[in-house]
Amino acid sequence: MTDARPTFADIEAAANRVRGAVIQTPMLMSRTLSAIIVAEVWLKFENLQFTAAYKERGALNKLLQLSNEEQRRGVIAASAGNHAQAVAYHGARLGIPVTIVMPEPTPTIKVVQTEGHGASVILHGRVFDDAYTHARVLEKERGLTFVHPFDDPAIVAGTGTLALEMLAAAPELDTLVVPIGGGGLISGIAIAAKTIKPDIEIVGVEAEMFPAMKNILEGKELVIGGDTLAEGIAVKHPGQLTRAIIADLVDRIDLVPEAAIEHAVALLVAIEKTVVEGAGAAGLAALLAEPEKYRGRKVGTVLCGGNIDTHLLANVLVRELVRCGRIARLKIAAEDRPGALASITAIFHECGVNIIETNHHRVFTALPAKDTMIEVECEARDAEAVARLIARLEKAGFKVERNSLE
Repeated sequence: MTDARPTFADIEAAANRVRGAVIQTPMLMSRTLSAIIVAEVWLKFENLQFTAAYKERGALNKLLQLSNEEQRRGVIAASAGNHAQAVAYHGARLGIPVTIVMPEPTPTIKVVQTEGHGASVILHGRVFDDAYTHARVLEKERGLTFVHPFDDPAIVAGTGTLALEMLAAAPELDTLVVPIGGGGLISGIAIAAKTIKPDIEIVGVEAEMFPAMKNILEGKELVIGGDTLAEGIAVKHPGQLTRAIIADLVDRIDLVPEAAIEHAVALLVAIEKTVVEGAGAAGLAALLAEPEKYRGRKVGTVLCGGNIDTHLLANVLVRELVRCGRIARLKIAAEDRPGALASITAIFHECGVNIIETNHHRVFTALPAKDTMIEVECEARDAEAVARLIARLEKAGFKVERNSLE
């Protein structure tokens, strides 16, 4: 392996190296998602890896190619996410000392998980770029080998093993939809897939807030930045090696909005009973956001990671209930008199809608002083039940306003 882009032979060699140490995850067709999108949709469950992400493939392939001396001295990486755990886990398995540099604001749970795999964690800087710069300094000072998260031919070759497994399980696939952050995942997949099936379409997906690769390859100047749910692909500076591969082999790059990513995460829990992080659901989000592009096709996508904070996941699932109309927050204007609230709750009861929480607002409201604003959070069987409730309230003389996520 050289600094040049990896070949199909390099990817086959990587598959042989990591076999038995990395899980050959399931590749399954989703009947329900296929019906929703009107296509044949296949999912590669990389969230079922031991560290819950595909990053193990590239990390292990890199570590196994180090010389004995490099393994003895140890490796260093900069990451606050899946790459950190992959390098730490396989480094410990192989007896290689691992140092991980993380930004200071990294959640404690991620630090603890990485240390739990035997790595030495150094917190430095406010953002990833600070941690990355410090890691490169320590690399030289301590004589360590730097393990890049994506811009390394060994890493790219390791990720390419995914395409071998996907096309072995579903050889009739005509389209692969793959998330893009730094570009390592889609680069390896594109090399392998285009070698096996030159006419297969490769579609890259970036979060709408982080269109870095699209900007570079299409000469655009779209704004980059924001609190995306898909933090695993929130990369401002993609790789040099990966951008060259993507320019040659990827057919197009699509952007997905936050609402589509949230919807995909929630659907995977509801339909496939599987937990996937925002970045891991980006490929499915693209299918759901623009199904007309994939209608009638045989499409494969990678659920590339499942490391999502449980509280954040809970928020995503509740917000999905709001979007589909099962949970609503209503502002109901009423006279501030005895029995007004009882009249309102009676209508809720008649419509079969459950009240979760209520709040009275008498002061901070534009209503007349004799009136009150009653804010009600409620849960119904479906959106139609909430619509019937609102109609009944308005027929009874109450003015109703419904809050929205948009």
